[in-house]
Amino acid sequence: MTRKQKRLSVILGGLGFLALAAALTFFALGQKASYFYMPADIEQAQLAPGQRIRLGGLVEEGSIIRGQGTTVRFSVTDQANTVKVTYTGILPDLFRDNQGVIAEGSFGSDGVFVADSVLAKHDENYMPKEVADSLKERGLFQHAEPKSPGS
Repeated sequence: MTRKQKRLSVILGGLGFLALAAALTFFALGQKASYFYMPADIEQAQLAPGQRIRLGGLVEEGSIIRGQGTTVRFSVTDQANTVKVTYTGILPDLFRDNQGVIAEGSFGSDGVFVADSVLAKHDENYMPKEVADSLKERGLFQHAEPKSPGS
């Protein structure tokens, strides 16, 4: 083998290794991806059983039911459709009725969304971007006016 052939084989071997590493990385990231859906989108989505998604919307008023321990049941709505959610864990302090929320998890066999993490808005003017954009598209988003100092 000449020097030129050795150099070429090393370069090709290195490129092959990098291609394999990139393919494995993209495959692993694709398995962990969770897609964002609003309650109205769930009916049209072709979700595989156990597929992880992010469900966003507003916590439906009067739907929060606290069970044994840290289990909480509530409904997420986009004012058109509603999805029942079960979550076991500690909820964010600002989790309450009519607030923006994103729950990450999958649907159980009974059709109830089983969340393993819940994110709520963190101040009076914030709503998760995906939730705000989807509500704006449907004409349901009402942005709170900033409060003036002293009020």
